Amino acid sequence: MQSTAKRSKTAGISDEAVKAKTGKTWAQWCALLDKAGAKKMTHKDIAGMVGEKFGVGPWWRQMVTVGYEQARGMRVAHETPRGFQISVSKTVRAPIDVLYKAWKDARARSRWLPEKDPTVRKATATKSMRMTWGDGKTSVEVNFYAKGDLKSQVTVQHNKLSREADVARMKRFWSAALGKLKTSLEV
Repeated sequence: MQSTAKRSKTAGISDEAVKAKTGKTWAQWCALLDKAGAKKMTHKDIAGMVGEKFGVGPWWRQMVTVGYEQARGMRVAHETPRGFQISVSKTVRAPIDVLYKAWKDARARSRWLPEKDPTVRKATATKSMRMTWGDGKTSVEVNFYAKGDLKSQVTVQHNKLSREADVARMKRFWSAALGKLKTSLEV
């Protein structure tokens, strides 16, 4: 018989997953952190306490901190200390070097990316690219992953978005752009 009880998720992570990795449920974490005065602490201070006082490793201390902040209304989804961020990925039927070139070469990029003048700050061939977006304020991190000889994945993370309203807009933008990229490479 399948349980109909609602499964608790915070920061996109289930109660079962957080308990399996940290030994505590979300409710237990919230109670412990409330008692420790975390509502008045910075993100960095909460994460430090979760690591030092409760022995939680780096990745999970960040997840517990973000989950706590979201549960207590201190942070909304996609919010970071430097603004909002989104992430979109797409798998394409093309070798990784072809996918990377579609990003690296400005002329090739202009065929599928409608944004004018993103500035490439750093690029590591077939691995990653860091760009300053055309607005001069936000940044884009692009990571490339080989999925065999003829298939690759690209993940775009757009950082430092100033408003929560930018989250949905930029998710739509990047989904459409990566869709055009996929179409152009899979012809």
